[in-house]
Amino acid sequence: MPILGQNQYGKAETRVVKITRDGATHHVKDLNVSVSLSGDMDEVHYSGSNASVLPTDTTKNTVYAFAKEHGIESAEQFGIHLARHFVTSQESIHRARVRVEEYAWDRIEHAGEGAHSFARRGQEVRLAQITYDGEAWEVVSGLKDLVVMNSTDSEFWGYVKDKYTTLPEAYDRVLATEVSARWRFRWTGDGQQAPDWEESYARTRQHILRAFAETYSLSLQQTLYRMGARVIDHRGEIDEIRFSLPNKHHFLVDLKPFGLKNDNEVYFAADRPYGLIEATVLRDGCEARIPVDLTNL
Repeated sequence: MPILGQNQYGKAETRVVKITRDGATHHVKDLNVSVSLSGDMDEVHYSGSNASVLPTDTTKNTVYAFAKEHGIESAEQFGIHLARHFVTSQESIHRARVRVEEYAWDRIEHAGEGAHSFARRGQEVRLAQITYDGEAWEVVSGLKDLVVMNSTDSEFWGYVKDKYTTLPEAYDRVLATEVSARWRFRWTGDGQQAPDWEESYARTRQHILRAFAETYSLSLQQTLYRMGARVIDHRGEIDEIRFSLPNKHHFLVDLKPFGLKNDNEVYFAADRPYGLIEATVLRDGCEARIPVDLTNL
């Protein structure tokens, strides 16, 4: 006899922009919110009874209403407000997972009165996932699409070679990647003081970038570890960080046919295929919980 397994439902990718007007100065929060709910939902699958189902349209409306009622202090705090509401207000809902993408805007300074002009900041996206089951919280933050490059201080040599190896050893190469990272907080509620989410994100991002810039790299794996280790060493609120780093290869162009010498100056930026380096860095004694496949987080 078939039985129902794990299931959830909700409203995905609700786009909400909250403008806070502080006199003539405005502040913008631009989010993409996905809500997933699970609990006592057997009957809607077996018989079609909707008696325990909160409509997904209601979850969408709740996102908009909470943007007004609670404001958006941070992606994490907004997700916490939503997850708590769904679990505590509906008897049939036992677990809520809220995923948030945040798109950053930089203020454009201008001569007129007020500060209300903005430009979208690059392609980097801030991420948060909040999970609540009525007792414990799990908060995972992160970022994606952060493209970084070192134009020197990177080597790659001494690797295994077989009859199919054609890659020449490199003692001065370009190292570039598009950082996708998730980090899990040790905070689980239960009377603990929550981190300052905005400060934590800014500092964690800064440590990732500093480690990338300051590591003389012999491999992208080494750089990844240094990035994660620096975060664990400097951010006591974080127990685990996972990276997925595609190696954005830059190959020297052969200029000899044109009678020119290429002294590490002209490169071909290849978009595919690419090496993909992934790993988790943990605080000693902590258990890994972030999924290996970051696309599922």
